[in-house]
Amino acid sequence: METYSFLRELADSWVLLILFLFFAAVIAFAFRPGSRSIHRETANIPFRNDDRPAADKEGAR
Repeated sequence: METYSFLRELADSWVLLILFLFFAAVIAFAFRPGSRSIHRETANIPFRNDDRPAADKEGAR
């Protein structure tokens, strides 16, 4: 069997299955119970200093 044919058959079957399982695991991880607070905190990072500007470090310009 040629190398190309073997790799093509492998990619069409097992690698496709592995990539789909990886994708499903990432989606399940993102939507797992209890992760809402973590996602909300991460999403609010740009707005942490809305009330007042961040404190400047001494000597940093």
